[in-house]
Amino acid sequence: MGKQYTELSDDHTAFIARQPLFFVASAPASVSGHVNLSPKGLDTFRVIDASTVCYLDLTGSGNETAAHLADNGRLTLMFCAFDGKPKILRLYCRGRVVTRHSPAWTTLAARLPQLPGIRQIIVGDVQSVQTSCGFAVPLMTFEAPRVDLIDWAGRKGEQALVEYRRTKNAVSLDGLFTPATDPS
Repeated sequence: MGKQYTELSDDHTAFIARQPLFFVASAPASVSGHVNLSPKGLDTFRVIDASTVCYLDLTGSGNETAAHLADNGRLTLMFCAFDGKPKILRLYCRGRVVTRHSPAWTTLAARLPQLPGIRQIIVGDVQSVQTSCGFAVPLMTFEAPRVDLIDWAGRKGEQALVEYRRTKNAVSLDGLFTPATDPS
């Protein structure tokens, strides 16, 4: 059976640090809206303290998480072991978007890798932590990080990425606006 905790323990933090992949889930307040579930990697996740986490959000094809957080703040993060002892760890959070113009940007950005295509930082204020068995999660071997997104952003260049975010990341699938259109 799963166990619930009010904050991250040192064991939880160590488990998170070993995972090369995590998943982000969010949804709009409207029951007819799209539920979003996205895989993330590239060593972009950080535990700030026992009740705060963040990840570097890179420019991509959509920006659903930011739109959902602006709408209602609900954020779930999931980590699962694909090798070693089975385990699933979920963080149920109140999330927020930190853009380059936010007061917290400089402090948070210093904790994260400086990669091409940075769009924003997603911060999660952890409300609860849940672990479960993960007995059915397959055993898989990590080969290497996939760098296609970094290569794409590097080829595009920062000015083209600003325009891309302005035209392709400004509105969610459900018509919700996002903060991704910040210049620079």
